[in-house]
Amino acid sequence: MAKYVVKRIILAIASVFIICAITFFAMNAIPGGPFNKEKAASAAVQAVLEERFHLNEPVGKQFFIYMGNLLHGDFGVSMKTGRDIWKTISESFAVSAHIGLMAMAIALVIGLVLGSIAALWRNKFPDRIIVFMATLATAVPSFVLASLLLLIFCIRLKLIPVWSTYNPNYVLPVISLSLYPMAYITRLTKTSMLDVLGQDYVRTARAKGVSWINVIFKHALRNALIPVITYVGPMTASILTGSLVIETIFTIGGLGSKFVDSISNRDYPMIMGTTIFLAVLMVGINLISDLIYKLVDPRIKFE
Repeated sequence: MAKYVVKRIILAIASVFIICAITFFAMNAIPGGPFNKEKAASAAVQAVLEERFHLNEPVGKQFFIYMGNLLHGDFGVSMKTGRDIWKTISESFAVSAHIGLMAMAIALVIGLVLGSIAALWRNKFPDRIIVFMATLATAVPSFVLASLLLLIFCIRLKLIPVWSTYNPNYVLPVISLSLYPMAYITRLTKTSMLDVLGQDYVRTARAKGVSWINVIFKHALRNALIPVITYVGPMTASILTGSLVIETIFTIGGLGSKFVDSISNRDYPMIMGTTIFLAVLMVGINLISDLIYKLVDPRIKFE
């Protein structure tokens, strides 16, 4: 297993490097520059700014300068605000992660419970209700759901206050973020549970007199978690980094909105910093989810 982990870490580092290279050269291949739209910026001022951020150098040299600084833990400073990139990312990610962790926990717990109930009561009333609600949840776009929640509970009924940095209310953003993955996990759990419940070892356990609760939670659900874990890995990274739509509707200053703003502003250091951070997060969580397979099912062998 140690050999497998080392190999995956090496591949992860290579993947992040390739993502850095593709992002850097694609970013610089787009016509224009970050200072072309600056108001009252003379040619002399633009020349000074370009020299400050090494934009007057060939693109290949710029890439090696950036990677050299990155290896020393220097993400650079924003070309628009002058703030340290890593400080901006860490502050923004703290907001997105706080909401994302709650949404992920709700989606996982409720999705597993509803999926198990739907599998146990297959083709019965609880199953039909759960499948209908899960299908409806996956069909409704997140921006529509978030807008409806904001309109009904904040504006019409005034039961929940609008998001504010001084008085943050996480209820509506968490519901908006968790509904789609919860519905998907519900359907995935039901399908996997139905497959597991039809296996010989489940029928054998029941024939030996093992209680139905032990069969479900000790045998069936544990083996049914493998497809769910496969989905939860990328889902976790996606939720933790925040949703641009949700952050925009609820005016939450998370990492997703910072990333899109950096693209609009052609803020090269911010684009690179957020891309690298998201890539490392995605690759790392996928590696962790692969290792969790071994804990869930010891029969899995890593090569």
